[in-house]
Amino acid sequence: MAADPLITIDAQRRGGRPCVRELRIAVGDVLGWLALGQTPEQIVSDYPELTTADILACLAYAAERESRELRLPAGA
Repeated sequence: MAADPLITIDAQRRGGRPCVRELRIAVGDVLGWLALGQTPEQIVSDYPELTTADILACLAYAAERESRELRLPAGA
């Protein structure tokens, strides 16, 4: 599913979790930091190997994944 070249999946890195580029920073890490209230600027300041484009790619990856999630009908 990682169609964005900024998001990579490698079975040898982070247990196959989607990561930013070839870094060991998982998409889930970035999403967690955002959920905790960190701004993209704060994340880039803490992790200078990341860019704002990387953070936006993580959000786009999560949005795409959510749009493909299977929904079960009520009462199923």
